[in-house]
Amino acid sequence: MTTATNPHEPVAVDADGFGAALRSRWDGIRAGDVGSLPIILALLAIAVFFQSKNSHFDDPGNIVNLMIQMAGFTMIGLGVVFVLLLGEIDLSAGYVSGVCGVVAAKLTEPPGTASSWPIHVPGLVAIAVALACGLAIGLLQGTIIVKFGVPSFVVTLAGYLAWAGVVLILIGLGGTIPIQDKYINGIANDFFSHRAGAALIAAGVLAYGASQYLKYVSRRRAGLDSGALPFVLAKIAAVALVCWFVEHYAYRPGAIPRGLPYVTLLLGIVIAVLSYVATSTRFGRHIYAVGGNAEAALRAGINVDRIRIAGFMIGSTMAALGGVILASRLQSVDTEAGGSTLLLDSIATAVIGGTSLFGGRGHPKNALFGGLVIASLANGMGLIGYSAGVQELVTGLILLAAVLVDSLSRKRLAASGR
Repeated sequence: MTTATNPHEPVAVDADGFGAALRSRWDGIRAGDVGSLPIILALLAIAVFFQSKNSHFDDPGNIVNLMIQMAGFTMIGLGVVFVLLLGEIDLSAGYVSGVCGVVAAKLTEPPGTASSWPIHVPGLVAIAVALACGLAIGLLQGTIIVKFGVPSFVVTLAGYLAWAGVVLILIGLGGTIPIQDKYINGIANDFFSHRAGAALIAAGVLAYGASQYLKYVSRRRAGLDSGALPFVLAKIAAVALVCWFVEHYAYRPGAIPRGLPYVTLLLGIVIAVLSYVATSTRFGRHIYAVGGNAEAALRAGINVDRIRIAGFMIGSTMAALGGVILASRLQSVDTEAGGSTLLLDSIATAVIGGTSLFGGRGHPKNALFGGLVIASLANGMGLIGYSAGVQELVTGLILLAAVLVDSLSRKRLAASGR
């Protein structure tokens, strides 16, 4: 429900004055640059509401389940972020994830099974092949969109239908393919020991803190806006607090399941890598430039076609990884793989997280917030006993609110000249 600004836009801030930085941030909010504030407030409101309705919402086991439930569609949503940053759309992401999940399952199916393929490979190889399939699908669809000038809506809608058919063809008459490979099943069903989990969380907090401080120092030395140091320290403290909460709850005695899931670490690593790519590389700067104004980017010497194709390749690869995670969670795939509300949840994850549908504005890490909103709503309403219809209605209204916030923020930013 936020509108995240381009991280490369300079904002005039007196880096030495906390008061000046605070006033500048307030002025930015009044002008429409709301950042992550609305979605953080929304998450707090959701948590308070569901906890007041059902005291089991904050049970340790439920918190761990929440981390597992959100991982698959949040991973797909991360890929959708890059497509939306270009001002494009990918309606095929759900069934691309289904195809790649089925490919991984078929490659690890034991020989001799009626529907098994002649080729049987270890789980890690099957995951690599599934990711390669996602990459190839993104290359195919992106090339058609860019080289033939067909709107991404049309191409990916065709992909939505075509890849749904491929899922049915691959699974065949069996209906369901159980996954017996320990590597694939372990992604969403295995957990780190308490000692290992605490060490990983501590290492993650230290790495984040060091990166933020070094970024502050380097920008300050270069004479660029670095913000006020107390703001930087407050962000680090907030991340440390959230990580402590996760560690505290995940390993509390009696939690079932208990511990930090492997998939949470995988999601964290992917978010960190994609955030670095988006904000600290030339490719990332080109993504924002193309999404903000493709014509200006072309005049600046950016290979717009290559950037757009690469964006679709990232989107489909993340969809493939999300499909493997979803297959791991269920320890099987069936004819519904990639269907139901998966596509809408993935797009909602990106949009609610603050990625603009108009391109050029957003941040990969904010998809984590969007995923938390979607997963918390589904989890909380499930605990209370709301029907599926109510769940979809509420999710749709929140998605509409996020788009309205984005549109209004854009208008206010344009009016203020930011």
